[in-house]
Parts: sequence; structure tokens; C-alpha cells
Amino acid sequence: MMKLDLIFGRSPSTDPRPLKSPALPDPAPHLTVTTDSQLQAFCQRLARSKQIALDTEFVSERTYRPVLCLVQVEADGEVAIVDPLSVKSMKPFWEAMARPGHKTIVHAGRGEVEFCVHAVGRPPAGLFDVQLAAGLAGVEYPAGYATLIAKLLGHASDKAETRTDWHRRPLTSRQLQYALDDIRHLPAIHDVLHARLHKLGRQAWMDEEMAKWLEEVEWSLSQERWRRVSGKAGLGSRGLAIVRELWRWREGEAERRNTPARRVLRDDLMVELARRQTAEVKRIQAVRGLERQDLARQLPKIAEAIQRGLDLSAQECPATVRHEHAPQLSVLGQFLFSALGSLCRQRDLAPGLVGTPNDIRDLIAYRTGQTAGSRQPQLAQGWRAEVIGQVFDDLLAGKLAVRIADPASECPLVFDRLDPG
Repeated sequence: MMKLDLIFGRSPSTDPRPLKSPALPDPAPHLTVTTDSQLQAFCQRLARSKQIALDTEFVSERTYRPVLCLVQVEADGEVAIVDPLSVKSMKPFWEAMARPGHKTIVHAGRGEVEFCVHAVGRPPAGLFDVQLAAGLAGVEYPAGYATLIAKLLGHASDKAETRTDWHRRPLTSRQLQYALDDIRHLPAIHDVLHARLHKLGRQAWMDEEMAKWLEEVEWSLSQERWRRVSGKAGLGSRGLAIVRELWRWREGEAERRNTPARRVLRDDLMVELARRQTAEVKRIQAVRGLERQDLARQLPKIAEAIQRGLDLSAQECPATVRHEHAPQLSVLGQFLFSALGSLCRQRDLAPGLVGTPNDIRDLIAYRTGQTAGSRQPQLAQGWRAEVIGQVFDDLLAGKLAVRIADPASECPLVFDRLDPG
């Protein structure tokens, strides 16, 4: 085990300031990895591991992509902290994580998946996200890590370092202990949830949910995210074309500068330019918020992006997407959401994982022919169709009725099957 002052930044011979307060205990025993040779040796052991708990710490406020600052691993009992800021490349680590043959335990692991996909084009192997598992086991969804520790293990969790700038060095003992705590309990949480899923017969549901979640994450990484620009509702197809071209320019500029995209051009300014639909620099310059000196230098490029959107044919412009439902569907969605909650509690499922009022509206609109296209809504697919979709189908068909049995009960709603005669 290497000394902390050598691991995370300063040598005591050149910087006499203490690394940590003497009143704080040393972090739990762990391996520290700060060189490429250490990383290679550690990755060789990872390749032989059967179960790996993984967590990361990163900062994303100042750069185009999040900066990975710390990686915490528990692999078959070996605990390690890897310092990505000290090694030349983390690719060997992510290659080891993506190699089949082990289970990877994470909590709300989207960040870990994205780092792995960006590095080696594949996600970590054998993913098991305890947040999703907790929802399927009826604990809570989405449940924070501290909540799972308390509810499943009966321990309190220290969340004092949630605002830490993990890019700064050296890290204190308290920060390192916090980072280690983020993986220390993951194997035990996994064991409890795995046992519950086995008892409930939901291992297949977990596999289905993980595959669906992973597919959505990987799909989002491969798509242009211009439709996430806020405030664009109400724009026609031409306006959306301009937003798309401005978004593409903004992404390229943000990546070139290595700065968050919103610092290049705000969403509200993109939408306002799309509404005005002009590529004249003087008229663009008149938009309040574009008088910043750095933006003034970019006005010709902004005008070029707008012009590209204006030059597209009507067929090349993106289609507008409307999610508006008839008012009666909104009423039904809210009412049946209570029924969904009652059904979930009866089945030991977290309602937040199963669906939302909008999911219910989508199902009703789909079943009554009020939506175009053939894509099934979420509640009509997989285990959700078994638990919720089929019940709601029977309600719509008049085969079931809902009544209040015991208002004081945790599950006050009862579903009665009607006599077809």
C-alpha cells in the first residue's frame, strides 16, 4: 500500500502542509493505483475476478465531457482506488471491465457505462444495477445509495462529501473514506436484493430490465440530442431544423474548446433564433443575450448554421413530435396511476419503476387507436404487460371493475372481475 501523500498529489518533502487532519482515521485498507504498471497488474487480477463492485467520481461543470477523477473497485474481496489523473490511459481498466466472465455491480450506473462505452465501445460485462433491482424487489425507486444501505443493511451512511471537487489534489482521508464507502456496501446490497429477486421469481425480470436499460443508454450515446433543447415546444419543422443545425455547431464548438455546450450558446437563445428564422447578422446581433464579446465573434458561424437550416427542403426538416393527449386521457391517466400503485404494492414492486401517468396515457391511446405507429408503449411490453398492461386491458374492455375496499388499507383498491353474462 502506498502512502496517501504520494498517491494523490504532493510529496511531504516539497510541501509541508498536512494531507489530512490527524483527528480523522485513516481510510479502510485498500490498494492504490497511480501508475500504468500498477494499473496493468491490477487489471490482470480483474480479468480473473467473478464479481466486481464499481463506482466512479467525476466532475462535469467545466468541460465538454465529464472528467473521470476517481475509480473505486471491490473485486472478489480486493478493494482498490484508481487515480485516473495519474495514469496515462484508463483504457486497460475499461477493457477489463468490458471483458465477459464476471458480474459488475453498480448503483445508478449510467455514468460508469458511459465512461466504459466512450473508452472501449462496450459497456461493463454482467451489469447488475442495485437501484433497478431495488425497484423490482419492492424497496423503492429511484432509491439513493444511502437509502439502500439503511433499508437493506440497517447502517447509516456519511454523505458529507457529496459536493467534493474530486479533481483537486490531494484528497483528504475523509474524502477517500467517502469514496470507499460507495463500494464497500455494494456486494452486501447485491446479495440481499439477489436473494429477494430469487424468492419472488424475478431474476428474468431483472435480466430483461437491465438489457432494456442498457439498450436505452447505448442508444442515447449514439444519437444526436438536439431534441433535448429546452423551450422548443411549439416550433414548426423549419424552426426545429434551425435548432438542429445550431445544436450541431454548438456541440462541435464546445468539444473544440472543451467547455460545456451551454457556455457556448444557451438553449433559450437557440430557440429564439429559430423563431426569428433569419441568417442576417445584424438581426441576429439584435437578439438580447448575443451581445457577449465571445458570441459576437461567432456571429458569422451562427448565421451559417441558421442558413443551413433555412436551405433544407421541407422533406429534410425534422418532423414535429406532439405528445398531446385528449383531456379525458389525462383524467384516466391520473386515476389509473392510483390503481397502478395499488397493483404494485400488492406485487412488491416500486411504482416509480413500473410506470408514470404518461405511460398509462400512452397505453390507453395505443389500445384505443389514438396514436400513430406500431411501437408498443412501455406498459404493453415484457413483465410490465404481465403486471399492469393486461389488467388495464381488461379494465378498458369492461372485464374488470375497480372499487374501494378499505380506505385505511395500504392497498385500498380492489379489482373485481365482471360476469360476462
